[in-house]
This record gives sequence, structure tokens and C-alpha cells, in this order.
Amino acid sequence: MAFIRTLTGDIAPEDLGVTYAHDHLFCVPPLWKEKKLDDFLIDDLESSIKDVALFTAAGGQAVYDATAIDYGRDPTALKAISERTGIRIIATAGFNKAVMWPGQMAGTGGTFRDWIDGHSRAEIRDHVVSELTVGMDGTDLKGGVAKFGTGYNTVSDAEDKVMRAVLDAHKETGAPLHSHTELGTLILEQLAVVKEEGVDPARLTIAHVDRNPDPWLHRKAAETGAFLCFDGISRIKYHPESVLIDCILALVRHGHQDQILVGGDIARRTMFRNYGEGGLGLGYILQSWVPRFVEQAGEAGFDGEALFRAFFIDNPRRAFVFAP
Repeated sequence: MAFIRTLTGDIAPEDLGVTYAHDHLFCVPPLWKEKKLDDFLIDDLESSIKDVALFTAAGGQAVYDATAIDYGRDPTALKAISERTGIRIIATAGFNKAVMWPGQMAGTGGTFRDWIDGHSRAEIRDHVVSELTVGMDGTDLKGGVAKFGTGYNTVSDAEDKVMRAVLDAHKETGAPLHSHTELGTLILEQLAVVKEEGVDPARLTIAHVDRNPDPWLHRKAAETGAFLCFDGISRIKYHPESVLIDCILALVRHGHQDQILVGGDIARRTMFRNYGEGGLGLGYILQSWVPRFVEQAGEAGFDGEALFRAFFIDNPRRAFVFAP
């Protein structure tokens, strides 16, 4: 039977609710901490909880927290947020990307790169399977998604090994998959590996597709069956919201509305409302972006409310499901 694995237990897909498909509610990336990049340290439980309250007040019910171990995952803190706010949180097994691997890997005496270089594909698979089925970071809290990533137009040998090991873990467990793409590059190249390894692309959610606002590229990726995550909402330094909405509606015109997910990828203190910087906060997408999207979708001849339900309710139910 299919289910969604959250930090407070496995649930039926229909119980997930309104979902952000990519955010970071609590994380202390080891490399950024070593470099004293304080804006990336989402490490205040009370401040995170206050921001989650903005999300729930706007109707939010669940979050996929895309923080892997190399980006400073803390499953205990995430479970506390879930229990105190009532939201469902799906946590991340696997790894992010090689740029984070000079950071120290707790409990190993070395870096993530040392650990990855010192372990075979099969050993990395077993590690990810354990995170999905036994527990993460010495706890009994299990990941609900298996993640891999690649760099900016680059795939290192180590990233390739991790990617294939994570795909192996998926084949063993039926866990859903999530991939990091740096600035939306190498989307089709990742999908080629997925298919080469005999994995159904429909089990994969591809992050950061909106950093590369190329409608042809998006359409080709969607034609494989993969889910596309638009998680750069509010990041005007990359593209105005109009560009993202145009890309989303282009996919809808080609019949891919059932493969679109939305999140904020909030991973800086300055993006949160309650970390002392006065950012837009976790409520922004539901409070401000969704009404704009619904209006513009209507102007383009679509049912904006129906698309909202697809992107935030129906599609996450399918994207994040375990199917052993």
C-alpha cells in the first residue's frame, strides 16, 4: 500500500494537505558554519516555529524539508517543529551536492568528500536505505525522500556515484526521489541517468527548474513524467514572478499541470520573517503569490483555483508517495 513517510509517522497520501514542495525549516550547513556564513544558519527553533505559524495561518499543512545531511539536517528539531505546529514534515535522506562536501561529516573524523570517496556505490546505497527505513543521524526518525544533486553544468565522479547509489536506494525501498540542479542546469542529463538506471522518471521531483526559465527544456523534462518544482518564488534577483508564472502556464498549456510543484526554498535567515530580518516569511507564497497566480491563470483562460489545488494538494500526494 502506498504511503507518505513523515517525521511523525507514515500517513495516507490524502492526509497530506496543502504542501510546500521544497523548503528548509531548520538547518546548520557544516561548510557554511565553518565559513561563518551566518545568513545560511537556520538554527533558532522558536523563530522557525513562528514562521511556520505564518504558513499555517495561510492554510499550509505540510512541508517537504529538502535538507540532506551535507546541508545540516536536524531531524529532531524538525520533528519538534512538526509536533508543536501540527504540520506534516517530510525529511530528506541522501545528499545534496559536491560543493558542500568539504564540510565536516559528524561522527566520521573527516569531510563528506572523504566519506563518499571512501565508500562504494553499494555502501552509499545501504547508508541511504538505512536513513529511509531505520533512522537518520542516530535517531529513529526516517527520511521520506531520497535526494541527489549535481553542480553548475558539472557532474563530478563523486556526484555520479552518489546519484546512482540513491537511485539504487529508491529501487530497494520505493522511496520518492528529489534532485538538486544548480541554477536549473543538467536537468535532461540527470533524467538520462535515471532512465539508464531503470528508474521511472515519474518518481523524481527536479528542483530549481525556474532558475533556468526555458519552456522547451521544461516541456522535454515533463514529457518524461518527472515532477518539476518551481521553488524560486519571491527570488526576484533571478527572475520576476511573471517569468515563473509564464513558464508554469506554458507547461499547463501542454497538459503537464499534474507534474508541477511549488515551494519557496527558504534557506536564509533574511528570507524568514522571524529571524530578525523582516523577510517575506513562510506565509508569502500562500498569502501573496497564489492570489496573483490564480488571477493571471484566469486571465490566460485557465481555472486558477483548480491549478492551485493541483500544485499544492493533488500533485504532492503523488510526488512524495512511497510505493514499495
